[in-house]
Amino acid sequence: MKLREIIHKGVFGKSVMGLRLQVEIKESREELEKAVKYAVEASSKERLQMLYWLKTGQVKSRRSLAQRLGTDEATITRWLKKYRSGGYKGLLEVKVAPGKEPMVRGENLERLKQRLCEPEGFNSYGEIQQWLSTELGVNIAYKTVYQLIRYKLGAKLKVPRPSSGKQHPQSQSHFKKNCL
Repeated sequence: MKLREIIHKGVFGKSVMGLRLQVEIKESREELEKAVKYAVEASSKERLQMLYWLKTGQVKSRRSLAQRLGTDEATITRWLKKYRSGGYKGLLEVKVAPGKEPMVRGENLERLKQRLCEPEGFNSYGEIQQWLSTELGVNIAYKTVYQLIRYKLGAKLKVPRPSSGKQHPQSQSHFKKNCL
Protein backbone atom coordinates (compact mmCIF):
# COMPACT_ATOMS: atom_id res chain seq x y z
CA MET A 1 0.00 0.00 0.00
CA LYS A 2 1.31 3.44 -0.87
CA LEU A 3 1.73 6.16 1.74
CA ARG A 4 -1.01 8.25 0.14
CA GLU A 5 -3.48 5.34 0.45
CA ILE A 6 -2.52 4.79 4.09
CA ILE A 7 -3.16 8.43 4.89
CA HIS A 8 -6.50 8.55 3.07
CA LYS A 9 -7.75 5.12 4.14
CA GLY A 10 -6.52 5.25 7.73
CA VAL A 11 -5.55 2.30 9.84
CA PHE A 12 -8.75 0.26 9.41
CA GLY A 13 -9.22 0.73 5.68
CA LYS A 14 -12.01 3.31 6.05
CA SER A 15 -11.66 6.77 4.64
CA VAL A 16 -10.88 9.09 7.57
CA MET A 17 -11.14 12.38 5.72
CA GLY A 18 -14.49 11.66 4.16
CA LEU A 19 -16.29 10.40 7.30
CA ARG A 20 -19.78 11.81 7.58
CA LEU A 21 -20.72 13.45 10.82
CA GLN A 22 -23.05 11.29 12.87
CA VAL A 23 -24.59 13.85 15.22
CA GLU A 24 -28.21 13.96 16.31
CA ILE A 25 -29.15 17.58 16.96
CA LYS A 26 -32.12 17.82 19.30
CA GLU A 27 -32.96 21.49 18.78
CA SER A 28 -35.20 22.56 15.92
CA ARG A 29 -33.95 24.55 12.95
CA GLU A 30 -35.95 27.61 14.08
CA GLU A 31 -34.53 27.46 17.63
CA LEU A 32 -30.99 27.30 16.31
CA GLU A 33 -31.58 30.12 13.83
CA LYS A 34 -32.93 32.33 16.61
CA ALA A 35 -30.07 31.37 18.96
CA VAL A 36 -27.45 32.25 16.31
CA LYS A 37 -29.14 35.58 15.68
CA TYR A 38 -29.24 36.59 19.34
CA ALA A 39 -25.87 35.14 20.46
CA VAL A 40 -23.78 37.80 22.18
CA GLU A 41 -20.36 36.17 22.37
CA ALA A 42 -18.47 35.26 19.21
CA SER A 43 -17.48 31.83 20.53
CA SER A 44 -21.12 30.96 21.23
CA LYS A 45 -22.16 32.20 17.81
CA GLU A 46 -19.58 29.98 16.06
CA ARG A 47 -20.71 26.90 17.97
CA LEU A 48 -24.39 27.58 17.34
CA GLN A 49 -23.64 28.22 13.67
CA MET A 50 -22.00 24.81 13.52
CA LEU A 51 -25.13 23.15 14.93
CA TYR A 52 -27.35 25.10 12.54
CA TRP A 53 -25.32 24.05 9.48
CA LEU A 54 -25.36 20.43 10.61
CA LYS A 55 -29.11 20.52 11.27
CA THR A 56 -29.93 22.05 7.88
CA GLY A 57 -27.56 19.68 6.05
CA GLN A 58 -25.44 22.47 4.55
CA VAL A 59 -22.28 20.73 5.79
CA LYS A 60 -21.49 17.04 5.55
CA SER A 61 -17.91 16.67 6.87
CA ARG A 62 -15.66 17.99 9.62
CA ARG A 63 -13.26 19.39 7.06
CA SER A 64 -15.84 21.54 5.28
CA LEU A 65 -17.24 22.66 8.64
CA ALA A 66 -13.75 23.59 9.86
CA GLN A 67 -13.06 25.53 6.66
CA ARG A 68 -16.35 27.44 6.90
CA LEU A 69 -15.78 28.36 10.55
CA GLY A 70 -12.06 29.04 10.15
CA THR A 71 -11.10 26.56 12.88
CA ASP A 72 -9.24 23.28 13.05
CA GLU A 73 -10.96 19.91 12.64
CA ALA A 74 -9.86 18.98 16.16
CA THR A 75 -11.80 21.96 17.47
CA ILE A 76 -14.94 20.78 15.68
CA THR A 77 -14.45 17.31 17.17
CA ARG A 78 -14.05 18.80 20.65
CA TRP A 79 -17.20 20.95 20.26
CA LEU A 80 -19.22 17.96 19.05
CA LYS A 81 -17.98 15.90 21.99
CA LYS A 82 -19.13 18.67 24.36
CA TYR A 83 -22.51 18.75 22.63
CA ARG A 84 -22.95 14.97 22.87
CA SER A 85 -22.09 14.88 26.58
CA GLY A 86 -23.66 18.13 27.83
CA GLY A 87 -26.13 19.09 25.13
CA TYR A 88 -26.81 22.67 24.15
CA LYS A 89 -25.68 24.16 27.48
CA GLY A 90 -22.56 21.99 27.61
CA LEU A 91 -21.52 23.23 24.17
CA LEU A 92 -21.89 26.90 25.11
CA GLU A 93 -20.19 26.61 28.50
CA VAL A 94 -16.86 28.43 28.56
CA LYS A 95 -14.78 27.81 31.65
CA VAL A 96 -12.98 30.79 33.17
CA ALA A 97 -10.02 30.64 35.54
CA PRO A 98 -10.93 31.78 39.06
CA GLY A 99 -8.18 34.40 39.29
CA LYS A 100 -6.10 35.56 42.21
CA GLU A 101 -7.57 35.89 45.71
CA PRO A 102 -8.07 39.60 46.64
CA MET A 103 -5.57 40.97 49.17
CA VAL A 104 -8.20 43.05 50.98
CA ARG A 105 -11.25 40.94 51.82
CA GLY A 106 -13.67 40.03 54.60
CA GLU A 107 -13.34 42.04 57.80
CA ASN A 108 -10.53 44.21 56.42
CA LEU A 109 -12.68 45.22 53.45
CA GLU A 110 -15.54 46.16 55.81
CA ARG A 111 -13.19 48.29 57.92
CA LEU A 112 -11.99 50.08 54.78
CA LYS A 113 -15.59 50.73 53.69
CA GLN A 114 -16.44 52.17 57.12
CA ARG A 115 -13.37 54.39 57.05
CA LEU A 116 -14.32 55.66 53.57
CA CYS A 117 -17.82 56.54 54.82
CA GLU A 118 -16.50 58.68 57.69
CA PRO A 119 -16.70 62.45 57.12
CA GLU A 120 -12.93 63.02 57.29
CA GLY A 121 -12.30 60.08 54.91
CA PHE A 122 -9.01 60.11 53.01
CA ASN A 123 -7.37 62.89 51.03
CA SER A 124 -5.46 60.68 48.59
CA TYR A 125 -4.99 57.10 47.44
CA GLY A 126 -1.47 57.26 48.88
CA GLU A 127 -3.02 57.98 52.27
CA ILE A 128 -5.29 54.94 51.87
CA GLN A 129 -2.26 52.84 50.90
CA GLN A 130 -0.46 54.00 54.05
CA TRP A 131 -3.56 53.35 56.24
CA LEU A 132 -3.87 49.81 54.84
CA SER A 133 -0.21 49.19 55.65
CA THR A 134 -0.29 50.53 59.22
CA GLU A 135 -3.80 49.55 60.35
CA LEU A 136 -4.37 46.27 58.51
CA GLY A 137 -0.81 45.16 57.76
CA VAL A 138 -1.55 44.86 54.03
CA ASN A 139 1.10 46.21 51.63
CA ILE A 140 -0.34 46.70 48.17
CA ALA A 141 0.60 48.82 45.18
CA TYR A 142 -0.87 52.28 44.58
CA LYS A 143 -2.52 51.12 41.35
CA THR A 144 -4.20 48.22 43.18
CA VAL A 145 -5.49 50.59 45.87
CA TYR A 146 -6.90 52.89 43.18
CA GLN A 147 -8.64 50.03 41.37
CA LEU A 148 -10.05 48.64 44.62
CA ILE A 149 -11.47 51.97 45.77
CA ARG A 150 -12.60 53.34 42.43
CA TYR A 151 -13.91 50.26 40.60
CA LYS A 152 -14.66 47.53 43.14
CA LEU A 153 -16.06 49.74 45.90
CA GLY A 154 -17.25 52.49 43.56
CA ALA A 155 -16.01 55.22 45.91
CA LYS A 156 -14.49 58.56 45.06
CA LEU A 157 -12.21 60.63 47.21
CA LYS A 158 -14.25 63.75 47.79
CA VAL A 159 -11.95 66.63 48.45
CA PRO A 160 -13.57 70.07 48.26
CA ARG A 161 -12.17 72.53 45.79
CA PRO A 162 -10.22 75.33 47.36
CA SER A 163 -12.13 78.57 47.78
CA SER A 164 -10.83 82.02 48.48
CA GLY A 165 -10.80 83.16 52.10
CA LYS A 166 -11.51 86.70 50.89
CA GLN A 167 -14.83 85.70 49.33
CA HIS A 168 -17.94 87.15 50.97
CA PRO A 169 -20.36 84.40 52.29
CA GLN A 170 -23.50 86.31 51.17
CA SER A 171 -22.28 86.62 47.59
CA GLN A 172 -21.85 82.85 47.49
CA SER A 173 -25.44 82.18 48.60
CA HIS A 174 -26.69 84.90 46.22
CA PHE A 175 -24.87 83.21 43.34
CA LYS A 176 -26.34 79.78 44.23
CA LYS A 177 -29.91 81.18 44.34
CA ASN A 178 -29.77 83.15 41.10
CA CYS A 179 -27.45 81.20 38.83
CA LEU A 180 -27.94 77.55 39.67
